[in-house]
Amino acid sequence: MPTKTGTGFERLLTARDAANLLRLSPSWLAKARMRGDGPRYVKLGRSIRYTETGILQWMRSCQRFSTSER
Repeated sequence: MPTKTGTGFERLLTARDAANLLRLSPSWLAKARMRGDGPRYVKLGRSIRYTETGILQWMRSCQRFSTSER
């Protein structure tokens, strides 16, 4: 269940927080943003933020049953 703030909005994660959650490097996330194949993100001015829901949805979309799947 995603963490909510006191206002009812879902908490936004920094790129570093998202990378730590995924056990990936922040540079991997930056490259995935450029390629367009990483988790969905929110851009607020010059800041990049991720939602826990977006990260979970992306992880589910990456699940595979076999190494032969793309």
